[in-house]
Amino acid sequence: MAQEPEIDQITLVDENGDEALYEVLFTFHSEEYDKSYILLVPEGVEEDEQVDVQAYIFQPTEDAEAKEEDLLPIEDDAEWDMVEEVLNTFLDDDNNFE
Repeated sequence: MAQEPEIDQITLVDENGDEALYEVLFTFHSEEYDKSYILLVPEGVEEDEQVDVQAYIFQPTEDAEAKEEDLLPIEDDAEWDMVEEVLNTFLDDDNNFE
């Protein structure tokens, strides 16, 4: 299996054509779905600020550059539940915020 590239930020374009910079919260691979996922938060948010976390299926290219084209929507409800469970486990672990 190829090593996932180390990515810190990615720019997303919304339906209005506006660009927004997001920080990578974390990436992970699911053996169950045999896919990689990326979870993003808006750049510059405070640690205790409430934000919507963006989650996508992540198919990075070999050049270690993350582009919006590498992100696919998660359309399966069971897959969403799995991603949400991983996110909640991450958020519950205080060691991730030291």
